[in-house]
Amino acid sequence: MPHGIPGLPEHDPRYAGWLAAALDLARAAGAAGEVPVGALVVDAGGAVIGRGANERESALDPSAHAEVVALRAAARHTGSWRLPDCTLVVTLEPCVMCAGALVAARVRTVVFGAWDPKAGACGSVWDLARDRRANHWVEVVGGLDEPGCGGVLREFFRARR
Repeated sequence: MPHGIPGLPEHDPRYAGWLAAALDLARAAGAAGEVPVGALVVDAGGAVIGRGANERESALDPSAHAEVVALRAAARHTGSWRLPDCTLVVTLEPCVMCAGALVAARVRTVVFGAWDPKAGACGSVWDLARDRRANHWVEVVGGLDEPGCGGVLREFFRARR
């Protein structure tokens, strides 16, 4: 549940469209043999400035989660690792590493489609994004498309078991 930073809308009407675009990235990643997670970084004006999908298998990189790939693209786009007025939209609740990257990049809001009850770090298992001991807190809007985003993951893993 979001902790309610004053002045931030809990449900921006643009979330659904951005989440649908992230889901398209997730599906493409799944078709390529990657765990199907997709992410976008959106600036304060609503422009997409970073896109990412899981690339761990193809890049042989354990840090190549969709969120990290998208954050890196956004940082290149802006010329700064600080992304304080940005929203990260991702199909699955970020893990510990990705939540840490959100905090480090000073991202304002994270929006995700499905909760991750095994490894989520934005409210389900851990809540690193909103940990008041950190130097930055991220607004969390989660679980906006459990059937769609969670369904893509369930189908992917069902086909491999």
